[in-house]
Amino acid sequence: MSEITAKRRHELKKFIKQLSTYRGRHTELVTVYVPAGYELSKIINHLQQEQGTATNIKSSGTRKNVIDALERMIQHLKLIPHTPPHGLAAFAGNVAEREGQSDVKVWSTEPPLPLNIRIYRCDKAFVMEPLEDQVSTEKVYGLVVIDQRDAAIAELQGKKIVLKKKTHSEVPGKMRAGGQSAPRFARLREGAKKEHYKKVADYMKEEFLYNKDLAGIIIGGPSTTVQDFLNKDYITGDLKKKILGTKDICYTDDFGLQELLDLSTDILASEEVADEKKIMKKFFELLNTELGKVAYGKDDVMKVLEMGAVDKLLLSEKLDDEIMEEFEAKAEELGTEVKIISTETREGEQLKQMGKIAAILRYCVDYTK
Repeated sequence: MSEITAKRRHELKKFIKQLSTYRGRHTELVTVYVPAGYELSKIINHLQQEQGTATNIKSSGTRKNVIDALERMIQHLKLIPHTPPHGLAAFAGNVAEREGQSDVKVWSTEPPLPLNIRIYRCDKAFVMEPLEDQVSTEKVYGLVVIDQRDAAIAELQGKKIVLKKKTHSEVPGKMRAGGQSAPRFARLREGAKKEHYKKVADYMKEEFLYNKDLAGIIIGGPSTTVQDFLNKDYITGDLKKKILGTKDICYTDDFGLQELLDLSTDILASEEVADEKKIMKKFFELLNTELGKVAYGKDDVMKVLEMGAVDKLLLSEKLDDEIMEEFEAKAEELGTEVKIISTETREGEQLKQMGKIAAILRYCVDYTK
């Protein structure tokens, strides 16, 4: 998966936040997403056709705002020589605060990850979900749904479920064929079930074991099947360590994957919080035991950052944008990992109280001299 730098992620979050504040009085804000590799000329032709359609809008104010937004968008796209490598997200509309006034603005950005969707929409708000998905695509989670007959293996990338494998077992139904003895039929079922579980475990190993972006695995299915699958040695020990939890669900198709995701919000939320708490716990432990291996406060952290001594830079989400950008730019220049810390945890709130900036160092430094 392509990497998004902390600086680019923060810039995109700011962009999304800014555009999310605008509201049209009617469906007059224009959103366009151009997929990677798609010709801009085709998008421009489409928008020109939409201008013609917009002349039929009954409300004169809405009609004018839509046509003006489309015209600004068309003129803006004509200045771009070709579709950027990752595609393009563009937005235009009248954002005047008072009704009857005109302040038509246009924005565009190349997403940090390739776009694979094409969208044109006029609405009361700009469509930000595709960009929001990219901001959240920092961790990948494995999703597995399984019962005795079927299984599906997928990755959760941000909010998007990407199917990787589907498999169907040869486990016979509960009714045995005529002439078969009950013990022999039971052995056939048990053997086929084991082969099914083994195949699913092999697929999991293939998809997840060497995935460096994988943050964890969630497994769903009938509770008895899931426990039967997990309590035997089908899954390697390294993979078992990655299992975050299980959910009791009824389906193993695409609907089952979605159901598993819907029921796993508690696991995913606690995992995100746990990651923040873990790194902040390490910071406070070092603060108490090896003072020279941490720093906090704007001036001290910048000093050790410029020395190249910072392993992890911890920035509160409440930090002023300009200061955050300054620290992120310096961290990127020096190859330092940046962690944006929320204030949803006690530790995150403590960081906020300590000046909103802290660092875990690569080695002990006496930066007070």
